[in-house]
Amino acid sequence: MTKLKKFTDFMNSLRFRLVLLLILIGVIPCVLLRIGMLNSYENRAVSLRTSEILSQAKILANQIVSNDYLENSGSPTINAQLEQLSTIYDGRVMIISDTFQVVKDTYKLDEKKTIISEEVIKSFYGEEITKYDSKYRYIEMTIPLVRTDQENESRQVIGVMMVSVSTDSISLNLDYLATNTRIIELICIFTVIFASVIIAGQMVRPFHKMSKSIDEIQTGYGEDALSVNDYTETKLISEKFNKMLGRMKVLDDSRQEFVSNVSHELKTPLTSMKVLADSINSMEDAPIELYKEFMGDIGNEVDRETKIINDLLSLVKMDKAAGDLNITNININELLEQILKRLRPIADKQKVELVLESFRPVSADVDEVKITLAFTNLIENAIKYNKEDGWVHVSLNADHQYFYLKVEDSGIGIPEDSLGHIYERFYRVDKSHSREIGGTGLGLAITRNAVLMHRGAIKVFSTEGEGTIFNVRIPLNYIS
Repeated sequence: MTKLKKFTDFMNSLRFRLVLLLILIGVIPCVLLRIGMLNSYENRAVSLRTSEILSQAKILANQIVSNDYLENSGSPTINAQLEQLSTIYDGRVMIISDTFQVVKDTYKLDEKKTIISEEVIKSFYGEEITKYDSKYRYIEMTIPLVRTDQENESRQVIGVMMVSVSTDSISLNLDYLATNTRIIELICIFTVIFASVIIAGQMVRPFHKMSKSIDEIQTGYGEDALSVNDYTETKLISEKFNKMLGRMKVLDDSRQEFVSNVSHELKTPLTSMKVLADSINSMEDAPIELYKEFMGDIGNEVDRETKIINDLLSLVKMDKAAGDLNITNININELLEQILKRLRPIADKQKVELVLESFRPVSADVDEVKITLAFTNLIENAIKYNKEDGWVHVSLNADHQYFYLKVEDSGIGIPEDSLGHIYERFYRVDKSHSREIGGTGLGLAITRNAVLMHRGAIKVFSTEGEGTIFNVRIPLNYIS
């Protein structure tokens, strides 16, 4: 099974396909060249042989007519020339009269016999017929014997000369040439195969280098970046891989930091509860007021632990695919009014003025639960991190494509060096103040994830000691 897999992998490899392609590119022209050379030689040799014999036959035909050979076939001169033509070209010559009777046959087989064929009949009409039979390897031609009357300017076909010539000599030369060209072809094929293997190996070497570098990076023994610049393609792949690797490192660092922060945040309330419980257990006959105080503190820590866990669960849900969104068309004006109604008691307690300003009616395709959580976190943070007798101004506007939420406060503001970190999980600008008001450091991370899931954007502008502005933009129509 392993051998079969290796063979299948090799067949599917780029190297094998390159070798195959280079072999085809090199071998096919060799084969076509050999076939073309052989066909060209055969056609050329037959053409020359035909032209040569036809020239000799025409000269002899004129002599046959001028010597009235058809009337007196005993002419030793003509007979000698016919025999010579037959011997030189290893062929057969027949002289046929106008009655289709064979007057002379150099093979002495068909003399005084009648011969009727398509070629002979055409020649009696004045045509010269030449054909080559490649199967049986012979050239056949029929030449009309024409008597010309110069006084009357007339031409009369009085007979036909039929010549059949063997092309065995051409076939022998063709076989010899075929043998030599096949040897050359085989040498070329082996050379092409060898060169293809070498060239394909060189061409895929950068990819093997990339694979080795990636393995070394995975095991921690290689460089921190992939750099294979042999081809434009490998250079682009290296750049993309390095970007992906950088992103993975960031994600891994973020994951480790997240796990560390979660452990710390969950451990802190447990440690407090442990200390309170041990303190109570170590006291004998402690007053009931102290018991109540300690149990109240333990209850507060439990509430804090519960809030952290709930926020973590909300964040996990936000990390799921956008396909988990339950999109419905919601009246955003009414949604904000409901949120402010729930938060107004907190604002009153903080002595913070809470104002909602809607510029126009807005309806949008959103997940009501997630977008409510996002907007609540923004407005609640603006209230909690505010000054006494401060204000929070929430405004809603829209155009033909987006709706815009602006949450502006007169609070403590965010230091400039912290603006790039506020969406990180468990990040707190002022840790002591955050713990006093019960913050978990997850609110803005949840808000940002919810906005991004809706294909939206969120921006922050803040001046420390003066206040903060959050601008949120979300499409009116959700497109999955």
